[in-house]
Amino acid sequence: MDLADVPDPIEKYETMSRCAREAEQAGYDAIFLYDHFHTVPEPRLESVFECWTSIAALARDTSTIRLGQMVTCNSYRPPSLLAKMASGIDVMSHGRLILGIGAGWYDHEYHAYGYQYPDTPERLRMLRESLQVIKAMWTQDEATFEGQYYQVRGAINEPKSVQKPHPPIWIGGAGEKVTLKLVAQYGDACNFNADVATVKHKLDVLRQHCDTVGRDYDSILKTVEFYTMLGNKREIDRVVADHARRTGQAESYIREWHPLHGDAGRIAEIINEYAEVGIQYVIVNLPNAFEGGVISRFGEEVFPRIGLKTEVKRN
Repeated sequence: MDLADVPDPIEKYETMSRCAREAEQAGYDAIFLYDHFHTVPEPRLESVFECWTSIAALARDTSTIRLGQMVTCNSYRPPSLLAKMASGIDVMSHGRLILGIGAGWYDHEYHAYGYQYPDTPERLRMLRESLQVIKAMWTQDEATFEGQYYQVRGAINEPKSVQKPHPPIWIGGAGEKVTLKLVAQYGDACNFNADVATVKHKLDVLRQHCDTVGRDYDSILKTVEFYTMLGNKREIDRVVADHARRTGQAESYIREWHPLHGDAGRIAEIINEYAEVGIQYVIVNLPNAFEGGVISRFGEEVFPRIGLKTEVKRN
């Protein structure tokens, strides 16, 4: 959801909170926030709420819907601190936290906020160590880890999470050599944004990694995420034009790279095509979700036509 048309910061947060409650009442399984300090895909002078403080606030504004990130940038917080934050929010939310995490990619944001921006292989090595630190912090009384990038020595993380053995870890990214292997080793869910044929191939690669490391492939939740526009042609044309104006993206780009649009029947047909290759969960990023009733309408019209769980993402 793009909130560029909501200029007042207080009103912007209240809109986020209202959308979260609307999703909860409409039967969505979870809501996700992105983890950025600037607007995406280009930085603009717009209010962007920090992800984890927002998750903590939404935990108190809601009561049943799960709360996650799509996805946490590993570089922005030490993994020991991130594990501590996640455990606390899982307690505050009574066991509703999902930890989404990835290696990071938004180089402009790194440089603007003073973070080093290593190359992709190094960022992935850092992510590997972080996943080990986080699991240690979540499961050990006094966590110890000696890595190239991160060290913890007798770190106590109390309270532990409500969810046992720990909150689910969703690993973002689709790199076949490293990222999907990390999913097989440490993840509870994977996430893709690609066409059906590509997703099928990625799942085949994930299965191979699971076989190699001795992981039960069926224990990993397979998910996709898409910008989603529900409506007739006139309605979608308006949403596309508004989204292009807010983000600076070309309308042709939005239509090409965000294929989940159409009436309820067409959207359900596309989702079911993904289900046929093994996808179990869909995250819908509704760019006009701030318009009253959009979230509820999607639930009412699309949910009865599909057999998957669906969640709503907000930027």
